[in-house]
Amino acid sequence: MTNLIYEVRKLSSKNIVSPKGFSASGIHCGIKHKKKDLAILKSEVPASVAGVFTTNAVQAAPLKVSKEVVYNTKKMQAIIVNSGNANACTGKQGIADAYEMQKLAADKLGIDPSLVGVASTGVIGEILNMEPIRSGVGMLNLGNNLEDGIDFAQAILTTDTVMKNTTYSTIVDGKEVIISGTAKGSGMIEPNMATMLGFITTDANIESDELQKAFSEITDLTFNSITVDGDTSTNDTVLVMANGLAGNDPLTPAHPDWANFYSTLKAVAEDLAKAIARDGEGATKLIEVEVEGAVSDEEARKIAKTVVGSPLVKTAVFGCDANWGRIIAAVGYSGATVDPEKITIKIGNALMVENGEPVKFSEEELIKILKANEVKINVSLGQGEGKGLAWGCDLTYDYVQINASYRS
Repeated sequence: MTNLIYEVRKLSSKNIVSPKGFSASGIHCGIKHKKKDLAILKSEVPASVAGVFTTNAVQAAPLKVSKEVVYNTKKMQAIIVNSGNANACTGKQGIADAYEMQKLAADKLGIDPSLVGVASTGVIGEILNMEPIRSGVGMLNLGNNLEDGIDFAQAILTTDTVMKNTTYSTIVDGKEVIISGTAKGSGMIEPNMATMLGFITTDANIESDELQKAFSEITDLTFNSITVDGDTSTNDTVLVMANGLAGNDPLTPAHPDWANFYSTLKAVAEDLAKAIARDGEGATKLIEVEVEGAVSDEEARKIAKTVVGSPLVKTAVFGCDANWGRIIAAVGYSGATVDPEKITIKIGNALMVENGEPVKFSEEELIKILKANEVKINVSLGQGEGKGLAWGCDLTYDYVQINASYRS
């Protein structure tokens, strides 16, 4: 990245279809009882593509299809998505159904199947009912209005309580470049990656290999830095499509406006990641953990994610209990290099521990801090220059209720 001053601007009333040349649709086809459950996203022209997928050894059938597009074709023009059924652990039939979804979308759009990605989310282990999808594809009417992007965003949701959309713009070669994203994810969130689907569109001109390198780095700082419940799903997929219609010169790290593009893409990914953490099943609060003074950035992120993923920390935040002992315990078992006598902890602006020693604090002040919609925890280690962030949510009674009856 360059050291140039960059411009990143957040845009309102924009969504996944806002970059030049993108259109979308989302409908109810019958996989779910009532809610929208089938969606499609298209670029006017084949786009450069990057993808990051679950690290779970058990991977759903759609991932096989999408990985082939990302890694072999290295261009993507469309993505078809269903919710309500994950098409995971469904054997040879599941693979056949994923390829059929790819072909149905390709035939609908008049493009080569090798340019179509596939994603599914929902219940694991049930054969996908293809009849609603076969009829539903014919009912998809793509458009580039805000409502079309909203339909797409709604159709990919499962236990989410809200849509997750964000859009930013920047300047590259004097031209406006727009980057938009939408995602779903609420439970089984422990990326590398989590039960989440994310789709990012941009009209920037960048080759797939450069896009993949940049997005892999950004994923570590964003999607791989959130956790809700420690479970890693079979279906997690985030895809970025860049169709080049902004008309800028091809982006590489040597481009004078590379920092503009990279920072904007990171802003979109971070917004989506935080929105997923905030919407954790049954969650009432977003928790942000910042770690500084670690021996490396990687160790700082590891500690941050350990703290925010601790069930005891999460329940303490839910109960507005200023139990810093749970925080320092999580730091200690994170596996990172720490010196207990150098650890300093703050919750919000309240100092709890300084150089390993407890500090007197006001319970009344801490309760106010912990009652907020966002709770920030800072851990300073005094070991080096490493910094890292992670996001999660509190663990509530509702989380148990939602997941006790998810399938039924």
